[in-house]
Amino acid sequence: MSKAALLLLGMMVASTPATADIYDILIRGGTIYDGSGSPGYVGDVAVSGGKIAAVGKRVRGSAAKVIEAQGLAVTPGFIDAHSHVDFGLEERTGPMLDEQDLLQGVTTILMGPDGYYSPENIRQRMAQLKARGSGVNYSCYVGHNGIREQIMPGIQRPANAEETAAMAALVREGMEMGCVGLSTGLMYEGGMFSDTNEVVALAEAVKPFGGTYDSHTRNPSLEMLKSEKEAIEIGKRAGIPAKLGHLKATGLINRGRIGDVIAAVEEARAAGQEVVADQYPYDGAATGPLSGIFVLPGHKDMPSAADVRAALKDPKTRAVIRELTEQGEAGGFSWVKAVGYGNMRIVDAPGAPELVDQNIELLAKAWGMEPFDLVARLVQDQSDSLLITLGTIDEADVRKLMVQPWVMIASDGGYSAPEGAEIDIMGYHPRATGSFARVLGHYSRDLKLFPLAEAVRKMSSLPAKHLNLTDRGLLKPGLVADIAIFDPAKVIDRSTYARPALRAEGMVTVIVNGETALEGGKATGATPGRFVARGTVPSKK
Repeated sequence: MSKAALLLLGMMVASTPATADIYDILIRGGTIYDGSGSPGYVGDVAVSGGKIAAVGKRVRGSAAKVIEAQGLAVTPGFIDAHSHVDFGLEERTGPMLDEQDLLQGVTTILMGPDGYYSPENIRQRMAQLKARGSGVNYSCYVGHNGIREQIMPGIQRPANAEETAAMAALVREGMEMGCVGLSTGLMYEGGMFSDTNEVVALAEAVKPFGGTYDSHTRNPSLEMLKSEKEAIEIGKRAGIPAKLGHLKATGLINRGRIGDVIAAVEEARAAGQEVVADQYPYDGAATGPLSGIFVLPGHKDMPSAADVRAALKDPKTRAVIRELTEQGEAGGFSWVKAVGYGNMRIVDAPGAPELVDQNIELLAKAWGMEPFDLVARLVQDQSDSLLITLGTIDEADVRKLMVQPWVMIASDGGYSAPEGAEIDIMGYHPRATGSFARVLGHYSRDLKLFPLAEAVRKMSSLPAKHLNLTDRGLLKPGLVADIAIFDPAKVIDRSTYARPALRAEGMVTVIVNGETALEGGKATGATPGRFVARGTVPSKK
Protein backbone atom coordinates (compact mmCIF):
# COMPACT_ATOMS: atom_id res chain seq x y z
CA MET A 1 0.00 0.00 0.00
CA SER A 2 1.35 3.44 -0.92
CA LYS A 3 2.26 6.06 1.68
CA ALA A 4 -0.61 8.22 0.45
CA ALA A 5 -3.11 5.39 0.92
CA LEU A 6 -1.80 4.65 4.40
CA LEU A 7 -2.08 8.32 5.32
CA LEU A 8 -5.69 8.46 4.03
CA LEU A 9 -6.60 5.29 5.96
CA GLY A 10 -5.13 6.76 9.14
CA MET A 11 -7.14 9.94 8.70
CA MET A 12 -10.35 7.93 8.20
CA VAL A 13 -9.76 5.87 11.37
CA ALA A 14 -9.02 8.98 13.39
CA SER A 15 -12.26 10.64 12.30
CA THR A 16 -14.54 7.63 12.93
CA PRO A 17 -16.53 7.94 16.23
CA ALA A 18 -15.46 5.48 18.92
CA THR A 19 -17.90 2.79 19.96
CA ALA A 20 -18.40 4.60 23.30
CA ASP A 21 -19.84 7.57 21.37
CA ILE A 22 -22.86 5.63 20.13
CA TYR A 23 -25.58 5.84 22.76
CA ASP A 24 -29.06 4.45 23.35
CA ILE A 25 -30.52 7.88 24.14
CA LEU A 26 -29.07 11.35 23.68
CA ILE A 27 -30.84 14.31 25.31
CA ARG A 28 -29.70 17.49 23.62
CA GLY A 29 -29.85 21.14 24.56
CA GLY A 30 -31.84 21.00 27.77
CA THR A 31 -31.09 22.97 30.92
CA ILE A 32 -29.40 20.44 33.17
CA TYR A 33 -30.08 20.50 36.91
CA ASP A 34 -27.88 17.66 38.11
CA GLY A 35 -29.57 17.21 41.51
CA SER A 36 -26.72 18.62 43.59
CA GLY A 37 -28.37 22.02 43.99
CA SER A 38 -25.94 23.67 41.58
CA PRO A 39 -27.42 26.15 39.09
CA GLY A 40 -28.62 24.75 35.80
CA TYR A 41 -26.68 24.97 32.53
CA VAL A 42 -27.51 24.13 28.94
CA GLY A 43 -26.05 20.81 27.89
CA ASP A 44 -26.53 17.19 26.87
CA VAL A 45 -27.08 13.87 28.64
CA ALA A 46 -26.26 10.50 27.08
CA VAL A 47 -27.65 7.13 28.16
CA SER A 48 -26.29 3.65 27.43
CA GLY A 49 -27.14 0.28 28.90
CA GLY A 50 -29.59 1.76 31.41
CA LYS A 51 -26.99 4.12 32.87
CA ILE A 52 -25.89 7.69 32.38
CA ALA A 53 -22.91 7.56 30.02
CA ALA A 54 -22.03 11.24 29.71
CA VAL A 55 -23.17 14.65 30.93
CA GLY A 56 -21.81 17.97 29.75
CA LYS A 57 -22.21 21.17 27.80
CA ARG A 58 -21.62 19.23 24.60
CA VAL A 59 -21.69 15.43 24.34
CA ARG A 60 -20.42 14.27 20.98
CA GLY A 61 -21.79 11.16 19.35
CA SER A 62 -24.98 9.66 17.99
CA ALA A 63 -27.86 7.68 19.46
CA ALA A 64 -30.70 5.41 18.47
CA LYS A 65 -33.06 7.94 20.10
CA VAL A 66 -32.38 11.67 20.23
CA ILE A 67 -34.53 13.90 22.45
CA GLU A 68 -34.39 17.60 21.63
CA ALA A 69 -34.82 19.33 25.00
CA GLN A 70 -34.30 23.00 24.19
CA GLY A 71 -36.24 25.11 26.68
CA LEU A 72 -36.85 22.12 28.95
CA ALA A 73 -35.36 21.17 32.32
CA VAL A 74 -33.44 17.87 32.51
CA THR A 75 -33.13 16.48 36.04
CA PRO A 76 -32.58 13.22 37.91
CA GLY A 77 -35.78 11.23 38.38
CA PHE A 78 -37.43 12.16 41.65
CA ILE A 79 -37.58 9.90 44.72
CA ASP A 80 -40.78 9.79 46.75
CA ALA A 81 -39.53 8.85 50.21
CA HIS A 82 -43.01 8.26 51.65
CA SER A 83 -45.55 6.60 49.35
CA HIS A 84 -48.53 4.27 49.60
CA VAL A 85 -49.03 3.93 45.85
CA ASP A 86 -48.45 0.18 45.99
CA PHE A 87 -51.68 -0.27 47.97
CA GLY A 88 -53.41 0.19 44.61
CA LEU A 89 -52.28 -3.27 43.60
CA GLU A 90 -55.05 -4.65 45.81
CA GLU A 91 -57.72 -2.68 43.93
CA ARG A 92 -56.53 -3.13 40.36
CA THR A 93 -55.37 -5.70 37.89
CA GLY A 94 -52.50 -5.51 35.43
CA PRO A 95 -49.22 -3.61 35.79
CA MET A 96 -48.72 -0.68 38.11
CA LEU A 97 -47.87 1.85 35.39
CA ASP A 98 -48.17 4.63 37.99
CA GLU A 99 -48.78 7.37 35.46
CA GLN A 100 -49.74 9.72 38.30
CA ASP A 101 -46.14 9.64 39.56
CA LEU A 102 -44.47 9.62 36.15
CA LEU A 103 -46.42 12.79 35.31
CA GLN A 104 -44.59 14.41 38.25
CA GLY A 105 -41.15 13.07 37.33
CA VAL A 106 -41.10 10.48 40.11
CA THR A 107 -39.09 7.39 39.17
CA THR A 108 -38.65 5.69 42.57
CA ILE A 109 -41.19 5.22 45.38
CA LEU A 110 -40.55 4.09 48.95
CA MET A 111 -43.11 1.51 50.09
CA GLY A 112 -43.86 0.58 53.67
CA PRO A 113 -43.70 3.85 55.63
CA ASP A 114 -45.79 4.20 58.81
CA GLY A 115 -44.68 0.77 60.02
CA TYR A 116 -46.89 -1.31 57.74
CA TYR A 117 -44.74 -4.08 56.28
CA SER A 118 -43.18 -7.14 57.86
CA PRO A 119 -40.61 -9.07 55.78
CA GLU A 120 -43.36 -11.44 54.67
CA ASN A 121 -45.53 -8.50 53.56
CA ILE A 122 -42.57 -7.13 51.62
CA ARG A 123 -41.93 -10.45 49.86
CA GLN A 124 -45.58 -10.62 48.81
CA ARG A 125 -45.56 -7.06 47.48
CA MET A 126 -42.28 -7.52 45.62
CA ALA A 127 -43.59 -10.71 44.02
CA GLN A 128 -46.73 -8.85 42.89
CA LEU A 129 -44.74 -6.04 41.36
CA LYS A 130 -42.29 -8.37 39.64
CA ALA A 131 -45.08 -10.47 38.17
CA ARG A 132 -47.30 -7.59 37.07
CA GLY A 133 -44.67 -4.99 36.25
CA SER A 134 -44.17 -1.41 37.41
CA GLY A 135 -43.63 1.84 35.59
CA VAL A 136 -41.47 3.15 38.46
CA ASN A 137 -38.83 1.71 40.75
CA TYR A 138 -39.69 0.74 44.29
CA SER A 139 -37.74 0.40 47.51
CA CYS A 140 -39.01 -0.38 51.00
CA TYR A 141 -38.88 0.15 54.74
CA VAL A 142 -39.33 -2.79 57.10
CA GLY A 143 -42.17 -1.88 59.46
CA HIS A 144 -42.61 -2.01 63.22
CA ASN A 145 -46.41 -2.45 63.16
CA GLY A 146 -46.30 -5.28 60.63
CA ILE A 147 -43.68 -7.10 62.67
CA ARG A 148 -45.50 -6.44 65.95
CA GLU A 149 -48.69 -7.92 64.53
CA GLN A 150 -46.74 -11.07 63.68
CA ILE A 151 -45.02 -11.43 67.06
CA MET A 152 -47.56 -9.78 69.41
CA PRO A 153 -50.99 -9.89 67.72
CA GLY A 154 -53.54 -7.85 69.66
CA ILE A 155 -51.26 -7.28 72.67
CA GLN A 156 -51.68 -3.78 74.13
CA ARG A 157 -48.44 -3.25 76.08
CA PRO A 158 -44.74 -2.70 75.41
CA ALA A 159 -42.77 -5.76 74.29
CA ASN A 160 -40.82 -7.83 76.80
CA ALA A 161 -37.22 -8.91 76.20
CA GLU A 162 -38.16 -12.12 74.37
CA GLU A 163 -40.68 -10.37 72.12
CA THR A 164 -38.24 -7.57 71.38
CA ALA A 165 -35.55 -10.07 70.36
CA ALA A 166 -37.99 -11.83 68.03
CA MET A 167 -38.99 -8.53 66.43
CA ALA A 168 -35.35 -7.44 66.08
CA ALA A 169 -34.64 -10.66 64.17
CA LEU A 170 -37.37 -9.73 61.69
CA VAL A 171 -35.95 -6.22 61.34
CA ARG A 172 -32.59 -7.77 60.43
CA GLU A 173 -34.35 -10.04 57.94
CA GLY A 174 -35.89 -7.02 56.26
CA MET A 175 -32.56 -5.23 56.11
CA GLU A 176 -30.92 -8.32 54.61
CA MET A 177 -33.57 -8.13 51.86
CA GLY A 178 -32.28 -4.65 50.99
CA CYS A 179 -34.73 -2.41 52.89
CA VAL A 180 -33.56 1.15 53.58
CA GLY A 181 -34.43 1.16 57.27
CA LEU A 182 -37.07 0.78 59.98
CA SER A 183 -40.38 2.63 59.82
CA THR A 184 -42.89 3.08 62.62
CA GLY A 185 -46.51 4.19 62.88
CA LEU A 186 -46.64 5.06 66.55
CA MET A 187 -50.03 6.78 66.20
CA TYR A 188 -51.65 3.54 65.04
CA GLU A 189 -52.38 0.14 66.55
CA GLY A 190 -50.01 -1.80 67.64
CA GLY A 191 -47.21 0.80 67.52
CA MET A 192 -49.25 2.99 69.87
CA PHE A 193 -48.79 0.38 72.62
CA SER A 194 -44.98 0.33 72.38
CA ASP A 195 -42.60 2.44 74.43
CA THR A 196 -39.47 4.29 73.35
CA ASN A 197 -37.12 1.56 74.56
CA GLU A 198 -38.83 -1.02 72.38
CA VAL A 199 -38.40 1.10 69.26
CA VAL A 200 -34.78 1.94 70.10
CA ALA A 201 -33.96 -1.77 70.37
CA LEU A 202 -35.42 -2.40 66.91
CA ALA A 203 -33.70 0.65 65.44
CA GLU A 204 -30.38 -0.64 66.77
CA ALA A 205 -30.86 -3.73 64.58
CA VAL A 206 -30.74 -1.41 61.55
CA LYS A 207 -27.37 0.17 62.39
CA PRO A 208 -25.03 -2.56 61.02
CA PHE A 209 -26.75 -2.27 57.65
CA GLY A 210 -26.37 1.49 57.25
CA GLY A 211 -30.13 2.07 57.43
CA THR A 212 -32.31 4.89 58.70
CA TYR A 213 -35.22 5.35 61.11
CA ASP A 214 -38.44 6.77 59.63
CA SER A 215 -41.25 7.74 61.99
CA HIS A 216 -44.92 8.51 61.80
CA THR A 217 -44.61 9.98 65.27
CA ARG A 218 -46.70 9.03 68.28
CA ASN A 219 -49.03 11.99 68.76
CA PRO A 220 -48.15 14.59 66.12
CA SER A 221 -51.35 16.59 66.63
CA LEU A 222 -51.97 16.80 70.38
CA GLU A 223 -48.33 16.44 71.51
CA MET A 224 -46.45 17.57 68.41
CA LEU A 225 -43.10 18.69 69.82
CA LYS A 226 -42.83 15.83 72.32
CA SER A 227 -43.59 13.30 69.59
CA GLU A 228 -41.07 14.67 67.10
CA LYS A 229 -38.42 14.84 69.83
CA GLU A 230 -39.04 11.17 70.61
CA ALA A 231 -38.22 10.28 67.00
CA ILE A 232 -35.01 12.32 67.20
CA GLU A 233 -34.13 10.58 70.48
CA ILE A 234 -34.69 7.14 68.97
CA GLY A 235 -32.29 7.89 66.12
CA LYS A 236 -29.71 9.28 68.51
CA ARG A 237 -29.84 6.36 70.93
CA ALA A 238 -29.72 3.82 68.11
CA GLY A 239 -26.88 5.65 66.39
CA ILE A 240 -28.65 5.94 63.03
CA PRO A 241 -30.12 8.79 60.94
CA ALA A 242 -33.71 9.78 61.69
CA LYS A 243 -36.42 11.08 59.39
CA LEU A 244 -39.58 12.77 60.65
CA GLY A 245 -42.26 11.45 58.30
CA HIS A 246 -44.74 13.86 56.66
CA LEU A 247 -43.75 16.58 59.13
CA LYS A 248 -46.33 19.33 59.71
CA ALA A 249 -47.99 21.41 62.42
CA THR A 250 -51.63 20.38 62.43
CA GLY A 251 -54.69 21.71 64.22
CA LEU A 252 -55.62 24.86 66.05
CA ILE A 253 -53.28 24.11 68.96
CA ASN A 254 -50.21 23.94 66.70
CA ARG A 255 -50.71 26.97 64.48
CA GLY A 256 -47.44 28.87 64.17
CA ARG A 257 -45.49 26.24 66.13
CA ILE A 258 -43.58 24.48 63.36
CA GLY A 259 -40.66 26.68 64.39
CA ASP A 260 -40.43 24.70 67.66
CA VAL A 261 -39.81 21.48 65.72
CA ILE A 262 -37.39 23.21 63.35
CA ALA A 263 -35.38 24.40 66.36
CA ALA A 264 -35.27 20.86 67.80
CA VAL A 265 -34.01 19.45 64.50
CA GLU A 266 -31.42 22.21 64.13
CA GLU A 267 -30.17 21.54 67.66
CA ALA A 268 -29.72 17.84 66.90
CA ARG A 269 -28.01 18.53 63.58
CA ALA A 270 -25.66 21.05 65.21
CA ALA A 271 -24.65 18.28 67.64
CA GLY A 272 -23.70 16.04 64.70
CA GLN A 273 -26.84 13.90 64.39
CA GLU A 274 -28.37 13.34 60.96
CA VAL A 275 -32.02 14.36 61.24
CA VAL A 276 -34.17 15.15 58.20
CA ALA A 277 -37.86 15.32 57.37
CA ASP A 278 -40.20 14.79 54.46
CA GLN A 279 -43.16 17.03 53.67
CA TYR A 280 -46.11 17.12 51.30
CA PRO A 281 -46.97 20.66 50.12
CA TYR A 282 -50.60 20.99 51.24
CA ASP A 283 -52.53 22.70 54.04
CA GLY A 284 -54.41 19.53 54.99
CA ALA A 285 -53.50 15.97 55.91
CA ALA A 286 -55.48 12.80 55.18
CA THR A 287 -58.93 13.35 53.72
CA GLY A 288 -62.14 11.37 53.92
CA PRO A 289 -65.89 11.62 54.44
CA LEU A 290 -67.00 13.15 57.72
CA SER A 291 -68.95 9.98 58.44
CA GLY A 292 -65.63 8.11 58.43
CA ILE A 293 -64.60 9.51 61.83
CA PHE A 294 -67.43 7.66 63.58
CA VAL A 295 -66.74 4.36 65.33
CA LEU A 296 -69.85 2.18 65.41
CA PRO A 297 -70.26 -0.81 67.75
CA GLY A 298 -69.61 -4.02 65.86
CA HIS A 299 -68.16 -2.23 62.79
CA LYS A 300 -64.50 -2.98 62.06
CA ASP A 301 -64.41 -1.00 58.83
CA MET A 302 -65.12 2.65 58.15
CA PRO A 303 -68.92 3.13 58.28
CA SER A 304 -70.92 4.67 55.48
CA ALA A 305 -72.96 7.83 55.99
CA ALA A 306 -76.12 5.70 55.82
CA ASP A 307 -74.79 3.40 58.57
CA VAL A 308 -74.05 6.39 60.79
CA ARG A 309 -77.45 8.00 60.22
CA ALA A 310 -79.25 4.78 61.09
CA ALA A 311 -77.18 4.14 64.22
CA LEU A 312 -77.60 7.68 65.57
CA LYS A 313 -81.39 7.41 65.67
CA ASP A 314 -81.35 5.42 68.93
CA PRO A 315 -80.40 7.72 71.88
CA LYS A 316 -78.74 4.87 73.82
CA THR A 317 -76.72 3.76 70.81
CA ARG A 318 -75.80 7.40 70.14
CA ALA A 319 -74.17 7.67 73.58
CA VAL A 320 -72.15 4.52 72.92
CA ILE A 321 -71.10 5.84 69.50
CA ARG A 322 -69.86 9.07 71.04
CA GLU A 323 -67.71 7.17 73.54
CA LEU A 324 -66.22 4.93 70.85
CA THR A 325 -65.69 7.80 68.43
CA GLU A 326 -63.89 9.98 70.95
CA GLN A 327 -61.98 7.30 72.90
CA GLY A 328 -61.55 4.38 70.50
CA GLU A 329 -62.90 0.87 70.97
CA ALA A 330 -61.17 -1.14 73.73
CA GLY A 331 -58.40 1.45 73.92
CA GLY A 332 -57.77 1.29 70.18
CA PHE A 333 -57.43 3.92 67.48
CA SER A 334 -59.97 6.57 66.52
CA TRP A 335 -59.45 9.72 64.48
CA VAL A 336 -61.00 12.01 67.09
CA LYS A 337 -58.82 10.49 69.80
CA ALA A 338 -55.72 10.84 67.60
CA VAL A 339 -56.12 14.37 66.26
CA GLY A 340 -59.08 16.10 67.94
CA TYR A 341 -61.98 18.04 66.44
CA GLY A 342 -59.78 21.14 66.14
CA ASN A 343 -57.76 19.29 63.53
CA MET A 344 -60.68 18.71 61.20
CA ARG A 345 -61.65 21.11 58.43
CA ILE A 346 -64.35 20.73 55.79
CA VAL A 347 -62.73 20.80 52.33
CA ASP A 348 -65.74 19.92 50.15
CA ALA A 349 -69.45 20.25 50.84
CA PRO A 350 -71.77 19.34 47.96
CA GLY A 351 -74.90 21.43 48.30
CA ALA A 352 -73.54 23.54 51.18
CA PRO A 353 -70.56 25.59 49.92
CA GLU A 354 -70.78 27.89 52.95
CA LEU A 355 -69.32 25.04 55.03
CA VAL A 356 -66.10 24.75 53.01
CA ASP A 357 -62.98 25.70 55.04
CA GLN A 358 -64.90 25.62 58.32
CA ASN A 359 -63.00 24.11 61.24
CA ILE A 360 -65.18 21.61 63.14
CA GLU A 361 -64.23 22.85 66.61
CA LEU A 362 -64.74 26.52 65.72
CA LEU A 363 -67.96 25.78 63.88
CA ALA A 364 -69.31 23.92 66.92
CA LYS A 365 -68.56 26.94 69.11
CA ALA A 366 -70.24 29.27 66.62
CA TRP A 367 -73.36 27.09 66.60
CA GLY A 368 -73.34 26.62 70.38
CA MET A 369 -72.99 22.84 70.16
CA GLU A 370 -70.70 20.10 71.36
CA PRO A 371 -68.40 18.99 68.48
CA PHE A 372 -69.84 15.46 68.46
CA ASP A 373 -73.38 16.80 68.22
CA LEU A 374 -72.30 19.06 65.37
CA VAL A 375 -70.72 16.29 63.27
CA ALA A 376 -73.74 14.05 63.98
CA ARG A 377 -76.07 16.79 62.77
CA LEU A 378 -73.99 17.47 59.66
CA VAL A 379 -73.99 13.80 58.67
CA GLN A 380 -77.72 13.57 59.29
CA ASP A 381 -78.57 16.79 57.42
CA GLN A 382 -76.37 16.37 54.35
CA SER A 383 -77.52 14.04 51.57
CA ASP A 384 -73.88 13.63 50.56
CA SER A 385 -71.21 13.04 53.18
CA LEU A 386 -68.99 16.06 53.69
CA LEU A 387 -65.29 15.69 52.85
CA ILE A 388 -62.88 16.72 55.60
CA THR A 389 -59.16 16.86 56.16
CA LEU A 390 -58.01 15.13 59.34
CA GLY A 391 -55.12 17.53 59.82
CA THR A 392 -55.58 21.20 59.05
CA ILE A 393 -52.29 23.05 58.52
CA ASP A 394 -51.55 26.77 58.43
CA GLU A 395 -50.07 27.79 55.05
CA ALA A 396 -47.41 29.94 56.72
CA ASP A 397 -46.17 26.84 58.56
CA VAL A 398 -46.13 24.86 55.29
CA ARG A 399 -43.80 27.43 53.74
CA LYS A 400 -41.60 27.91 56.80
CA LEU A 401 -40.86 24.19 56.89
CA MET A 402 -40.42 23.77 53.15
CA VAL A 403 -37.48 26.17 52.89
CA GLN A 404 -35.41 24.21 55.40
CA PRO A 405 -32.48 22.58 53.53
CA TRP A 406 -32.98 19.23 55.32
CA VAL A 407 -36.61 18.86 54.20
CA MET A 408 -37.28 16.58 51.22
CA ILE A 409 -40.52 16.39 49.28
CA ALA A 410 -42.74 13.31 49.53
CA SER A 411 -46.38 12.60 48.71
CA ASP A 412 -47.78 10.22 51.36
CA GLY A 413 -50.10 9.46 48.45
CA GLY A 414 -52.06 6.40 47.44
CA TYR A 415 -52.75 5.04 43.97
CA SER A 416 -55.24 7.58 42.63
CA ALA A 417 -58.44 6.74 40.84
CA PRO A 418 -58.39 7.49 37.10
CA GLU A 419 -59.03 11.11 36.25
CA GLY A 420 -62.77 11.75 36.14
CA ALA A 421 -63.67 8.71 38.24
CA GLU A 422 -66.19 8.86 41.05
CA ILE A 423 -64.21 9.09 44.29
CA ASP A 424 -65.73 7.87 47.53
CA ILE A 425 -62.83 6.07 49.20
CA MET A 426 -61.26 7.53 52.32
CA GLY A 427 -57.70 8.67 51.78
CA TYR A 428 -57.86 10.19 48.29
CA HIS A 429 -55.94 13.45 48.45
CA PRO A 430 -54.47 15.87 45.89
CA ARG A 431 -50.98 15.10 47.23
CA ALA A 432 -51.00 11.77 45.36
CA THR A 433 -51.21 13.41 41.97
CA GLY A 434 -49.73 16.83 42.64
CA SER A 435 -47.01 17.05 45.32
CA PHE A 436 -43.85 17.23 43.20
CA ALA A 437 -45.39 19.31 40.42
CA ARG A 438 -46.82 21.69 43.04
CA VAL A 439 -43.41 22.35 44.55
CA LEU A 440 -41.79 22.86 41.13
CA GLY A 441 -44.53 25.13 39.82
CA HIS A 442 -46.33 26.83 42.68
CA TYR A 443 -43.73 27.10 45.42
CA SER A 444 -40.48 27.37 43.43
CA ARG A 445 -41.47 29.11 40.18
CA ASP A 446 -44.48 31.18 41.22
CA LEU A 447 -43.83 32.01 44.89
CA LYS A 448 -40.03 31.88 44.49
CA LEU A 449 -39.48 30.21 47.87
CA PHE A 450 -36.29 28.68 46.45
CA PRO A 451 -34.64 28.24 43.04
CA LEU A 452 -35.53 25.34 40.75
CA ALA A 453 -32.12 23.79 41.41
CA GLU A 454 -32.93 23.58 45.12
CA ALA A 455 -36.38 22.13 44.45
CA VAL A 456 -34.75 19.41 42.34
CA ARG A 457 -32.19 18.66 45.08
CA LYS A 458 -34.99 18.21 47.61
CA MET A 459 -36.54 15.58 45.33
CA SER A 460 -33.42 13.73 44.16
CA SER A 461 -29.99 13.76 45.83
CA LEU A 462 -31.31 14.62 49.32
CA PRO A 463 -33.54 11.52 49.61
CA ALA A 464 -31.06 9.35 47.71
CA LYS A 465 -28.27 10.21 50.12
CA HIS A 466 -30.39 9.83 53.24
CA LEU A 467 -31.85 6.49 52.13
CA ASN A 468 -28.46 5.20 50.95
CA LEU A 469 -29.69 4.68 47.39
CA THR A 470 -26.19 5.07 46.04
CA ASP A 471 -26.84 4.49 42.33
CA ARG A 472 -29.30 7.34 41.68
CA GLY A 473 -30.30 10.86 42.69
CA LEU A 474 -27.80 12.72 40.49
CA LEU A 475 -27.14 13.17 36.78
CA LYS A 476 -23.67 11.70 36.90
CA PRO A 477 -21.89 9.22 34.61
CA GLY A 478 -22.14 5.68 35.94
CA LEU A 479 -25.37 6.20 37.85
CA VAL A 480 -28.69 4.68 36.80
CA ALA A 481 -30.50 6.58 34.05
CA ASP A 482 -33.60 7.75 35.91
CA ILE A 483 -34.30 11.11 34.24
CA ALA A 484 -37.15 13.63 34.18
CA ILE A 485 -37.61 16.18 31.36
CA PHE A 486 -40.20 18.91 31.86
CA ASP A 487 -41.19 22.44 30.92
CA PRO A 488 -40.30 24.63 33.92
CA ALA A 489 -42.70 27.33 32.71
CA LYS A 490 -45.68 24.96 32.58
CA VAL A 491 -45.17 22.31 35.25
CA ILE A 492 -47.96 22.54 37.82
CA ASP A 493 -50.38 20.48 39.89
CA ARG A 494 -54.07 20.46 38.92
CA SER A 495 -55.54 18.34 41.71
CA THR A 496 -57.73 19.78 44.47
CA TYR A 497 -59.43 18.37 47.55
CA ALA A 498 -62.69 18.17 45.62
CA ARG A 499 -61.02 16.73 42.50
CA PRO A 500 -57.93 14.85 43.73
CA ALA A 501 -57.55 12.67 40.62
CA LEU A 502 -56.64 15.52 38.26
CA ARG A 503 -53.17 14.84 36.87
CA ALA A 504 -50.22 17.22 36.89
CA GLU A 505 -49.08 19.07 33.75
CA GLY A 506 -45.74 20.01 32.25
CA MET A 507 -43.84 16.71 32.38
CA VAL A 508 -42.71 15.76 28.86
CA THR A 509 -40.51 12.66 29.10
CA VAL A 510 -39.48 10.36 31.95
CA ILE A 511 -36.81 7.69 31.64
CA VAL A 512 -36.64 4.83 34.14
CA ASN A 513 -33.58 2.56 34.15
CA GLY A 514 -32.72 3.83 30.69
CA GLU A 515 -36.16 3.06 29.22
CA THR A 516 -38.78 5.65 28.27
CA ALA A 517 -41.75 5.24 30.62
CA LEU A 518 -43.46 8.56 29.82
CA GLU A 519 -43.37 10.32 26.46
CA GLY A 520 -45.35 13.31 25.27
CA GLY A 521 -46.99 13.47 28.68
CA LYS A 522 -48.39 9.93 28.38
CA ALA A 523 -47.29 6.63 29.91
CA THR A 524 -45.74 4.43 27.22
CA GLY A 525 -46.96 1.21 28.83
CA ALA A 526 -43.39 0.14 29.54
CA THR A 527 -42.67 -1.41 32.94
CA PRO A 528 -38.94 -0.89 33.51
CA GLY A 529 -39.32 -0.39 37.26
CA ARG A 530 -37.48 -2.73 39.59
CA PHE A 531 -36.69 -3.18 43.27
CA VAL A 532 -33.92 -0.83 44.40
CA ALA A 533 -31.95 -2.19 47.32
CA ARG A 534 -30.16 -0.04 49.86
CA GLY A 535 -26.59 0.72 48.82
CA THR A 536 -23.43 -0.40 50.49
CA VAL A 537 -22.95 0.19 54.21
CA PRO A 538 -21.09 3.49 54.71
CA SER A 539 -17.45 3.15 55.60
CA LYS A 540 -16.54 3.70 59.25
CA LYS A 541 -13.10 4.99 58.36
